[in-house]
Parts: sequence; C-alpha cells; structure tokens
Amino acid sequence: METINQIKKPSLRQYGIKNAKVFWDLPPNELQRITTEKRMGVETKNGTLAVNTGKFTGRSPQDRFIVKDNYTANKVWWGKINKPLSSENFDKLQQNVVEYLSNKELYASDAFVCAAPEFKTNIRTIAEYPWSSMFVYNMFLRLSEEDHENFQEDWLILCAPGYICENPEAYGIRQGNFSILDFTKKIALIGGSAYTGEMKKGIFSALNLILPIERNVLPMHCSANVGEAGDTAIFFGLSGTGKTTLSADPKRKLIGDDEHGWTADNTIFNFEGGCYAKVIDLTEEKEPDIFRAIKPGAILENVVFDENGEVDFADFSITQNTRVSYPIYHIDNIQEPSFAGNPTNIFFLTCDAFGVLPPISKLTPGQAAYHFISGYTAKVAGTEAGITEPVPSFSACFGEPFMPLHPTKYAEMLSKKMTEAGVNVWLINTGWTGGPFRVGSRIKLRYTRAMITAALEGKLDEVDFEQHPIFGLFMPKYCPGVPTEMLDPMNTWLQKGAYIGKAIHLAHFFHLNFEKFANEASKQIIEGGPLIDEHHNLSEHI
Repeated sequence: METINQIKKPSLRQYGIKNAKVFWDLPPNELQRITTEKRMGVETKNGTLAVNTGKFTGRSPQDRFIVKDNYTANKVWWGKINKPLSSENFDKLQQNVVEYLSNKELYASDAFVCAAPEFKTNIRTIAEYPWSSMFVYNMFLRLSEEDHENFQEDWLILCAPGYICENPEAYGIRQGNFSILDFTKKIALIGGSAYTGEMKKGIFSALNLILPIERNVLPMHCSANVGEAGDTAIFFGLSGTGKTTLSADPKRKLIGDDEHGWTADNTIFNFEGGCYAKVIDLTEEKEPDIFRAIKPGAILENVVFDENGEVDFADFSITQNTRVSYPIYHIDNIQEPSFAGNPTNIFFLTCDAFGVLPPISKLTPGQAAYHFISGYTAKVAGTEAGITEPVPSFSACFGEPFMPLHPTKYAEMLSKKMTEAGVNVWLINTGWTGGPFRVGSRIKLRYTRAMITAALEGKLDEVDFEQHPIFGLFMPKYCPGVPTEMLDPMNTWLQKGAYIGKAIHLAHFFHLNFEKFANEASKQIIEGGPLIDEHHNLSEHI
C-alpha cells in the first residue's frame, strides 16, 4: 500500500489555481513544524501549537452569504442570518481567490464528514496557511489510505485568509472578508479571515440544508454520548450552558461534542472527527477532558502565554473566545466509530441568569418544539462589553447562525422523531437559583449532574410532577441527590412576588422572540410556550 504522501493527487489547475506548490495531506506534526518555521505560530511549554488568528477571533456572521440560485431560492429562510449573494458575484470572487492562491505554497487535504457510512460526505480543502490544514485534520473525519487513493470530493473549501476584497460593494458583500456557500457548485469560499471556525461552520451549515431536504436527517447543534446499555443522550445548548462539560461523563462514551445527525432509523451520528472547545478560564479540575486533550496535535487559538510558554487560560486580553481544536482521539472515553442508536433522552441546556426557570423540567412534544425553536439562554455581566445585568439571548434551534432553513422545519422534524422514538425531553437550567445573577447563586454542578443522571437512569419515571404556573413546565417533586426545595424555583426566592414578577418578565421576552416564527408554527408548538401571554394573562389552554 502506498503512503498518503506517495498517492498521486490531482493538479490544482482543475480549480483554476496555477503554478502553486502544493503539500498534500501532511500529518499534524509536519504542519506544526512548518507553521513554527514560518513564524505563524509557536509551541507552548508542553509542545502544543498556539496561533493567533489576527483581526478575526470569531466568526463574522454579518459576512456570511449563501448563493441564491435555482437550488436555494425557495428553500433557504432568507433574512438577517441567511443573506443572499448572486451567482455572478460568487463567480467573480472565486476567480479572484484562485488567482490570489496561484503561485503560492498551499496546503491541501482530503477528509470526510458524517460518521455514519451511508451519509459520508467527502471534503477537499485547499488552504493558504499550514495550520488551517492542521485544523481540518483535527476537526473532520480522517480517511483510510484506500479512501485517499479513490477520493472524489463532494464539497470543496477554498480558504484564503490573506485575500481581502478591495471593492466589496461591487461584489455584493459588506466588507473585505467573507464566508460564502454555493450549493450548486458545492464550494465553501472563505476570504479575509484566518478564524478556523469559518471552515467548520461552513460545512455544518451546508449539511444543515442538504441532510433534511435530501436525506430526511435532522442536523443538530448538540453534543451526544451513549451508555453501556446503548442508550443515547443528546445535549443541546448555547455557549456557556455546559454542553461539553455535561456530555463528558466517565460512565458514558462521548459520540461528539458539537454537531450530529439523527436519521430516520434513529441513528445518532457525529459530523466531525474532533472537538473545538472554548478554553477561557480552563482548569484541569473544571474540565479535565479538555485540559488533558491540550497536547501536541492540538491547536490553541488566541491564548496568552509567558516567555516559558506557560498558557494563562484566565487571560482574555486577545479575546473571550479562546479556543482549542483537537482530534477526538485525544479524549479517552469515546464511541468508535462515532455513531449510536436509540436516543432515549434529550437535554436542552439553558443558563438562566434571571433565576426563574426550574433546574429540571420535563417537556411535552409541543413544549420541546417551542423551546427548541426559542433556543434560550441569558448573557451575564462580563461576557460582552456593556452588559451589566442579565440579558435574554435566543438562538433558534440552539444554532441559528448555521441553519439555512426556517427553524420550524427543524422543530417539526424533532417533534416527529421524538414522538416516533418515545424520547424524553428535559429542560435543564444550569444558571441561577434563589434570585437572579448577583442575588441568587449558580446551581451547583453536582446537582445538575445528579438530575441528568436521574433522568438517564429512569429514576424520574415514577415520581410526581407539578406544572409551573407561568411557563407550564412539568417539575419533578423529587430527584435523588438534589435538595427537594430547589426543584420548584419559587421556593428558593425570599419574596414570592418578586419571583413571579421576574418570571412574567422573562415569559414576555419568550413571546416577543417567538413572534417572528409564529406564522410558520403549528398550534401545538405555539401552545408549548409560557402560559402567560404577552398581556400577562393566563392562556386559555391551562
């Protein structure tokens, strides 16, 4: 068998790139060596590569576009999230990028996404920077040598961080950087940004359109794990809600920490081959799996370190969004290959800084769809400049920036699959109890873990539930390992009237946010919302 480096690869001229010196499928250690030799990154004390992504330390959602053509015109939910670009402008930008990449040293790599064999999607990446290629090695699934020999891409990523569009208005874009998907050409075109997450989320966004429409697969922005009995659990949640932490369970194998599909025959499969985790304030005690995964082969982004290469994870002077990318095999307890069946529990994680949502509640199908579409959490002081009090944050389907279809499409698929599979759906509040941020206290991680364990082990199947008077959620009256008075959040506030006022206040935000989805939502989904309407009246259905 030939080694990967000896396998004959195509000329990049087929993509319009001329006279480039191409390094194909280099292993991570070689890409790391080149990155440090070119002074594009340094090694930290333990030999992990650290890079600075420059101007962009996160995705630039305002500069994300989808080509509007015959395939996408009537499928995509166009608007603030999914902005259209003409095929003509895409073609001109693509031509500019391939001319820019010509006559350069480039790093090309072949990989795939979607761990379930029947959904395998081949991705070819042509990148300007060596560490972009290393990121692809970490984050996508790695091919066998045989697959390398017979490779035909389904999608192409062209990644040119150094290319800045000088006249953006003439190309229908906002400024010099861009991240664009063309579903007809099957190209993800990235220019002007070195933030590696643009590549990962570009392919995730593409799958979020293709899989539901063409393959009847529900794509999900979630983590997933599986128990010894083969029971799968799924964790949805926005940044800071505990998605990565709570899916890392020593008794259960990790399927993946960010992006999954749910098939018609109830298989849950990972899209990726790695993890891309936040490392702000990281400690081995808080996040042992992530901390120990930071070793040679991983890539740290935008972290601060001293002259000895010792990383200060508490230093966010470059960005709050410090990250690490590593292949999933840096985690010990993983499911191989990364798919499993029979989802039995779904957890929606929210960090409610208002302190009014129950720490655990069981959702009806209508409520599950409503809270899935809402995708609620709360930002607290310190997370963004100017935020001094809790601010509600809603991201449809817990991943709105990556969802090309109308959120109700995904929610209806979820409701149908939940009903067919008999899945339990739980809303878990990892935020505050006893009052809002600055007054109450953060719910202890050990209590949250105890609640999730009780749900996973079926210990809540026989307990009594009571309905929350404002949100309509069903709260267990007993949960092993959790103080009973915590289970109804009203009991933890000193002033019951203050609790009710704050709960109505939050319910109002839910209603306001949901208005933009209401025309497409079924009666069952709408009735899954708070029982208090926007005029503070009890809804008719209670």
